[in-house]
Amino acid sequence: MLKLSYLRHLLLASLLSISCAELVKAEPATKLTVSVNGIRHQKGQICFRVYASERGFPMSNTSEVQSGCTQITGTSVTKVFSGLKPGNYAVAVVDDQNGNHKLDTDFFGIPKEGFGISNNPTVSIQTGTPKFSKSSFVVKKNTT
Repeated sequence: MLKLSYLRHLLLASLLSISCAELVKAEPATKLTVSVNGIRHQKGQICFRVYASERGFPMSNTSEVQSGCTQITGTSVTKVFSGLKPGNYAVAVVDDQNGNHKLDTDFFGIPKEGFGISNNPTVSIQTGTPKFSKSSFVVKKNTT
């Protein structure tokens, strides 16, 4: 009987040490703070999308890791995204003046609202939509 009790304690101690070892391996969550400066009007909101891969970047509203909008109240707005795993990210920003949470374009696909993309890649008819690889940056710790 004493041996069986000893084996139970040994098994329990082993399981606890394995579960604690898994907790140590967990990557810490980081926080990304995105600021938009130089807003020239007080109409609408600034919408942000954070992407962790090329999939859907920068136009899809279904493939982002996190997203959100902030009401414009001055010449700058800031949005904080918490709980991101360390890795590569890119951010797309839209000056959503009519509140529909998307970048409005004309018949030819030319944006009617302001927009921005992390790392400020050149966006033109010749260059087309920027690539994730040109717009991404590394987040290892809390980043602005």
